[in-house]
Amino acid sequence: MTPGTYIPTEYLPILIMLLFATGFGVITLWVGRFFRLRRPYEEKLEGYESGNPPSAPPRFRFSIKFYLIAILFVVFDVEAIFLYPWALVYDHIGIFAVIEMFLFIFLLLIGYAYAWRKEALEWER
Repeated sequence: MTPGTYIPTEYLPILIMLLFATGFGVITLWVGRFFRLRRPYEEKLEGYESGNPPSAPPRFRFSIKFYLIAILFVVFDVEAIFLYPWALVYDHIGIFAVIEMFLFIFLLLIGYAYAWRKEALEWER
């Protein structure tokens, strides 16, 4: 085999599948453009908020509390997910893993206490 003539044939099925998937998506969207119904009217083009009429203009500024509560929920929820696999193998792990889990829970409690102290969990101030 001379340098510059090697063709990685192991990747050929992946390339074919990638071309097929891309082509299928493009062709489906292109064909769909000709067959779908286009009936725009005022109600259809209006903003949609979970089935309710819009309550504020689109540039309405939300309180940072919404984002802060959402981030705290995600952080503590994801961290709590790590407890489940540990609980499943609790009988088979050693004392080192138990100490690590208590340290993990302790750090979660510190984070919770910090968020509580900074009043991040208060909805109205």
